[in-house]
Order: sequence, then C-alpha cells, then structure tokens
Amino acid sequence: MNTATIENAYRLAKERYAELGVSTDQAIERLGRIAISIHCWQGDDVGGFENEAGLTGGGIMATGNYPGKARTPAELRADAQKAFSLIPGKHRFNIHAMYLEPGGTFVDRNQIEPKHFQGWIDWARQLGIGMDFNPSFFSHPKAADGLTLAHRDEGIRRFWVEHAIACRKVGEAIGRALGTPCVTNVWIPDGYKDVTIDRKGPREILRRSLDEVFAPPIDPKANLDAVEAKLFGIGSETYVVGSHEFYLGYAVKTGKLLCLDAGHFHPTETIADKISSVLLYLDEILLHVSRGIRWDSDHVVILSDDLRAIAEEIVRGSFLDRVHIGLDFFDASINRVAAWVIGTRAMIKALLGALLEPIARLRELEHAGNFTERLAMVEELKTLPQGAVWDYYCLKRNVPVGPAWIDAVKKYEAEVTSKR
Repeated sequence: MNTATIENAYRLAKERYAELGVSTDQAIERLGRIAISIHCWQGDDVGGFENEAGLTGGGIMATGNYPGKARTPAELRADAQKAFSLIPGKHRFNIHAMYLEPGGTFVDRNQIEPKHFQGWIDWARQLGIGMDFNPSFFSHPKAADGLTLAHRDEGIRRFWVEHAIACRKVGEAIGRALGTPCVTNVWIPDGYKDVTIDRKGPREILRRSLDEVFAPPIDPKANLDAVEAKLFGIGSETYVVGSHEFYLGYAVKTGKLLCLDAGHFHPTETIADKISSVLLYLDEILLHVSRGIRWDSDHVVILSDDLRAIAEEIVRGSFLDRVHIGLDFFDASINRVAAWVIGTRAMIKALLGALLEPIARLRELEHAGNFTERLAMVEELKTLPQGAVWDYYCLKRNVPVGPAWIDAVKKYEAEVTSKR
C-alpha cells in the first residue's frame, strides 16, 4: 500500500468521524502518548537467566516448542528491539527479577542488586524507554511447596521478604536512571491445591510480610508498588492466599497500586467493569492484559470484545493518566517476536477505537434515557473506518502498515532466530 493511498483513505475517514464530532488528529496524538509495558517473558518462555534449566515450576507454564527462543540477555534485548521497531509509538519494557545478569556467579533471589540489571538499564536508556519490574516468587527451591510470603516457615518467609525488598530497590534504581517511575509488581503463587481448612492464617502471614516488604522508604517518583491478585493457579486450584478481595483491601488501606490481570478471574468475568470501581478508591492501578481460553492460559492478546471493553472503559472514564497498561502472555507455539507485535498492536488498536468514540454524545444519550439510540450508535461505530486511521498512524510513526510487518519478522527469523 503506497503512501498516497493511505493518506487519501485517512482523509476520507477523518471526514467521516468529524461528522460525529470526533477529531481523528486529536485521537492519534493522544494515542502516541500512551506507553504500553511490553513483557520480557514472551521472548524466552519465562525462562530467565539464573540457570540453563529455565522455568522449573511454581504455577506458570509456557507451552509449545517453536524454535529460536532467546537464550541470553543480549538475544532477548535484540528480539525485543526488533518488536519495538514494528510497533507504533514509544513503549516500555517489563522484566522479572530472574532476568538478572549475575556476571558468571550465582546470585540468589534475596541478594539481587541494581548492578545485576545495569545491562537492561543501559539498553533502555539507549532506546529512550522506561522499564517496569517484578519480583520472581516462582521457579525456585524455596517456592517448591507453593508458598512464599505466606509461608509458616520463618526462614523461607524471611527469604522472600528480603527478595521483595531487594526488588523494590532495583525498581527505584531503574526509575531514577531512566527518569520515569518503575512499576514494581508483587505477585505470589501461594495457595493450596485441594480442601483448605485454615484460609485466614496464611492471609494474616501474607499481610505481615507485605507490611515488612513495603516498610523501607522508596522514592515514589522512581518506583511505584503494585500488588496482583489471582483466582487460582496450577497447584492452587482451591485456595489462593492473595485473592482479589485481599489485595483490594490491602491496596485501598496502604495506597498501593492494584494490579488487575485479565486472566486472573472467572472465565466469563472481565476486568473492564472493575476499573471504574477500584479507581474510586485508588489513585492509580496496573493492568496485566492477557487472553485466557477456558482458564488463565495467557494467550497472545488479540482485538477481542474483552480487549475493546478494557480500552473503552479506560478512555470513557478519562483514566488514561491513572492506568498503567502492561501485557502478560507467553505463547511458545508461534514466533515469539511476532507474538509481541500482534499483542501490542492489538492493545493499541483497541485504545484507538476507544479514542475515536463520540463519548460525549453517547453519554448524553445514556443520561437522557435514550437507550435505543445509544445501542444503535454503538453498533454503527463498529463499521466506521478505524482501519484507515490505524494505517495512517502506523505510517506517521514509521512502522510497517497492515500485514507488511510480517515480512520483517520472517526476515529476522531467517537471519537471526533460526540460527540459534
């Protein structure tokens, strides 16, 4: 598709949206200021760089054996950088603690320091992007029985408290170095597989552990703390200590960010409706956008109704400055760079669709009780030429338009990943 065709299509789309009182120019300008936090673990199947064995359990599973996964930090950064070049806008990168670079020596989780992530910081600074961070409470001998911060063994519990404190310091160092706050998100797999008698006890321990983790002062201009809930996990099907209710209460009481993960609730439950509720009581929240099929399977994000609903709720509620949008999926059955591009472009497309809504008009109809026209208008919007606006946005951001990016991934695979 040549430039003239894209620009002509955009001109017609611009006129069409203007008839509804929507400025496409303003929509894409605002879209360009939204940074999506792209997750490192799609690039290597949640393996990390602590040891050659990679992921060893703890409620997380990547399935598939597509060739060419990243084996080193340098390879992972190169793959991510390739993905960034195919995604419009300037975004962020999100890494786990187990993606450290220990310099050839063993560094246990409670001993990590900012220096072990200097390579990531230097890379992000070079690209001019921000970074986010996560403690890794899984795939470790001290997490083998499925309990970490809620563990009754004081030695194990203390180990994980120290790990989380160390991670907050790493997050603070990242934020200071890059000049943008690092969101450090705490998720733990703690829970039980079957019938659970004492549900209160582990939650009391977890609350105490979190209080200890967050006690050391950290500069909020450099690091933002978040806590993430889950309904169930592999090996914790019956009971999860850090439930939604637990973390909602904790976040409201302490002022932490609440992380809503799209795959961490019932299969028919969407996080979209939760956003406006929790933001009545919290200043900011974190989203982990994924796609569950039948369970929390973390499939690659696509432009689904659920994704559209999340984006629409963020935009309709004027929450863009209060919601940190991150992605969380890992599919080892397809090209990993392509997975990043597909998922991130889908998230951006969903946000564009929301920004192109005549929200004032729709709200006016709703407040007037004109539900017939409200429904009719929402349906008509679905066939407006959003694709022409999207193509123009990609053109102006110097990334491939339409499916042209697929050829770039194929070339990268032939020249780089297939040789691993």
